[in-house]
Amino acid sequence: MKYNSLRTRLTSLLAIFSLITSLAHAQAIDEPIGGKPPAGMKSSIKDYDYQLKYMRAFEVANWAMPAVGIYGFKRATEAVGGGENTILAWSKVATAKAELLTANNVTPYILAMTNLKKGPVVVDVPAKSDKALLYGQIVDHWQYAIADVGPIGVDKGKGGKYLLLPPDYQGEEPEGYYILRSPSYRVYFAFRSVKAPGATTADAYAYSKKIRMYYLNDPKPTKFIDPSDMRFPSLPQYDENFFRDIYDIFTLEKVKEQDKIMMGYLSYLGIEKGKPFKPDATTIKAMRQAAADMYFYQQYRFTHPEKNMYYWPDRQWQDVLTPDENGNFSYVLDDRIDIDMRANRYFFATYYPRSYYTPPANIYIYTMLDKDGNTIDGNKLYKLKIPKDMPVKQFWSLILYDADTWAFIYNRENKAGISSYEMDKLKKDPDGGVTLYFGPKPPEGLETNWIPTAGKRVAPCIRFYGAKQGIIDRSWKMPDVELVKQEK
Repeated sequence: MKYNSLRTRLTSLLAIFSLITSLAHAQAIDEPIGGKPPAGMKSSIKDYDYQLKYMRAFEVANWAMPAVGIYGFKRATEAVGGGENTILAWSKVATAKAELLTANNVTPYILAMTNLKKGPVVVDVPAKSDKALLYGQIVDHWQYAIADVGPIGVDKGKGGKYLLLPPDYQGEEPEGYYILRSPSYRVYFAFRSVKAPGATTADAYAYSKKIRMYYLNDPKPTKFIDPSDMRFPSLPQYDENFFRDIYDIFTLEKVKEQDKIMMGYLSYLGIEKGKPFKPDATTIKAMRQAAADMYFYQQYRFTHPEKNMYYWPDRQWQDVLTPDENGNFSYVLDDRIDIDMRANRYFFATYYPRSYYTPPANIYIYTMLDKDGNTIDGNKLYKLKIPKDMPVKQFWSLILYDADTWAFIYNRENKAGISSYEMDKLKKDPDGGVTLYFGPKPPEGLETNWIPTAGKRVAPCIRFYGAKQGIIDRSWKMPDVELVKQEK
């Protein structure tokens, strides 16, 4: 009897367990696959209004970097008293007052900007002379080169009149011009007046004054300004003003199909055509932080470069002129836009050529690391061996940039770098080369071979003008920067 009772109870328990299992199984079947986050997940966003504005502002800042970088030239031109079709011609080589991204301090600059919304513009450039020649680019509002100018450009050094037509131009194309249809209304150019052997900087400046720029239907005399002794504040501002520039740029220009997603992000931030720029306090806070974070992100990329950025695998030098997969500098590919790489290249430089030259006329390399892979410290003394036979047809230069701004370093000596034009003033090594030094103080007796760092975090950059085959095919190698160990 007891056995039967126990058996009955066990049977009942098994039935109950089976029922519970069946119900649980039935309940699991009734749940859809997906549709919500995993159990236990909670939103990490505390303030959706701020967070979404920040996220979109960060992506917009990264996307717009080339456009903001070149727009600074408009702001700076106006700051020195210029405007559309004003030609800024430096009578002297640039100093720290020329607040430009990775400028050179050897050849005088010639800069200008215009707005084709008002009509076609003529840029009349002189032919190469026995004193100087022009080298440079005309670019659109994305900094993509519309044309190269000079011996490697459209005119092949013969000079002539370039006619810039706006994107919506419907008229006839007049004869006698190099016709350039611009994809944007705002257009900028930067030329360098490269002096010929035996010529002077004064000769190069006089040559630059031969350029003319005017509206086709209003050929007024060209206005020139010499900003040599003026502050030229063209650097991007990494705060909410970064987005003020974006507003000024993209409420004027036509929208490309590839950029419509970002235009949606801009509208979320209150940046739309036909509407005033009046961000609220939350948007300003998000913009300010996003611009700063984008800056720090790009700086991080310089100290953590991709392998293809190194010019030689066993050296610390990186390549400035790193084109996209198609050999261009737009980074707009068939299947995507390489936004991060595009932002990185235009974060520290401007006016890239239209495409990578084969062979390249000039080579630029830079580093932020010494021979041992340590970050270069502007409070310490370093040396760099310049071999006797540098692979250049024209000249070489070493310039130190403030790695925080990528502009010249303000210092008491007003000295940004040293070039081969100064060889007669430098103390030579026994093998005929020279050793250059940089740090807060010069080594005793080598002041001429020294570049001051003013305690800044520095990025040395070497330019090879008229690059020879050895540097082009990389069979010749540049020595690395070395820390000078000093006695305490």
